[in-house]
Amino acid sequence: MYEDFTAIDRWTGEALHCVWKGTIVAIATRHADATDIRFAVNDKPVWIAMPNAAWVEQKKRNGKMITDYLAAQAAGRYLKQAIGSGYDNGREMYTMSVDEVLEQVNAVLAEVGHTRNLPSLPVVDGDAHPAEFDFRLPGEPETLAQEGRE
Repeated sequence: MYEDFTAIDRWTGEALHCVWKGTIVAIATRHADATDIRFAVNDKPVWIAMPNAAWVEQKKRNGKMITDYLAAQAAGRYLKQAIGSGYDNGREMYTMSVDEVLEQVNAVLAEVGHTRNLPSLPVVDGDAHPAEFDFRLPGEPETLAQEGRE
C-alpha cells in the first residue's frame, strides 16, 4: 500500500519512489509532541510529523488505537497526496494536523477494511547482532563499508 509506492509529482511529472524507512517518537529527537514517520523519496529523506494528540483523539472518538502499521500507512497516503497535489514538493518535513491524521487513518481503514489486513512493515531480524549489520540498518543506501571507512 503506502509503505512502498510511486507518486507522480504534479509539477514535473516525475515518478517519485517512496519507501517507508522508520517511525520515531519525536519527543526525544526534536522535543516535539509528535511521531515522525520517515520515508525515502527517490533516496532522499522526507519526514511526516504526526501529532501524538491524534492517538488520544482516535481513542476518545471510537475506542480504537492507531497502530504503528496504521500510522505508517496514513503518513504514506498523506505523502502521496501531497506529492500528487504539488503541495510544496521538495520539503524535507511535512507536519500533519490531528484532523489530517484522523482523516488519513479513516481513509486507509476504508481501503483495507481492518488493521489485520495492513501489510507488515520491514522487520529487522530480532536474533541478529548489531555487528552483523556493519554499523548500518538494513535497506539504507549508504554504509560505512561503502564509503571506505571501517
